[in-house]
Amino acid sequence: MIENLDVTDIPRDETLENLNQDGVESPLYNFLYPDKELLPDDKEMSIFDHLEELRQRIFVSVLAVGAAILGCFAYSKELIMFLEAPVKSEGVRFLQLAPGEFFFTTLKVSGYCGLLLGSPVILYEIIAFVLPGLTRAERRFLGPIVLGSSVLFYAGIAFSYWVLTPAALNFFVNYAEGVVESLWSIDQYFEFVLVLMFSTGLSFQVPVIQLLLGQVGLVTSDQMLSIWRYVVVGAVIAAAVLTPSTDPVTQMLLAAPLLGLYFGGAWMVKLTGR
Repeated sequence: MIENLDVTDIPRDETLENLNQDGVESPLYNFLYPDKELLPDDKEMSIFDHLEELRQRIFVSVLAVGAAILGCFAYSKELIMFLEAPVKSEGVRFLQLAPGEFFFTTLKVSGYCGLLLGSPVILYEIIAFVLPGLTRAERRFLGPIVLGSSVLFYAGIAFSYWVLTPAALNFFVNYAEGVVESLWSIDQYFEFVLVLMFSTGLSFQVPVIQLLLGQVGLVTSDQMLSIWRYVVVGAVIAAAVLTPSTDPVTQMLLAAPLLGLYFGGAWMVKLTGR
């Protein structure tokens, strides 16, 4: 009979030898298995302790988002008027096509805005959960990553509100001018606007992902720049998928900053020496 193999008896270097090349530890290997002296807050915790801490942090995050949603619901009409502004000047009128449609629209807007306002608390809880397992060097790198990610996300939402949304909606209004009157469903309008804003904010995270991949050692800046042709095609496809509209104007307006962010992220990785 073949005896069962106890994986705990296998040395760490042997099980991860594919991460090493010629006896030199790769950046990915060092990232996954840092030396203990590099962990300033290294403390042994059982899996149940980790789960309990995770449960508490999820509870705080849900509580913060719930409070933010309630606060946004109290000012939901003002938020809706603010989000209607990009097309109000074009003479578009909004209709409630079903009983309770406006009420459920206010719930949807409050949910999106509450999640947006509560995201800093969620981000803080995530950082506090993973921070004890990070090395000193990773902690120095964490601050710029978190700050850059937050700034880019809100910049993406602002770019969508001030540039993408008016361009897309004006395209539809002008295309139908003289043929049909613009009477839009309030629910479908906000579905369009909110999805466009959040998808743009998420797409602006491209440089953050590039920096993380570069620091881990999975991809170098030269590799990122060498595939620029595929990146151009990918940006156009990503813009077509992320934008809820099918007009080429909105897609091009999103594809252009995506390309700029990608090449900017590649040069930032190059500046870090990767």
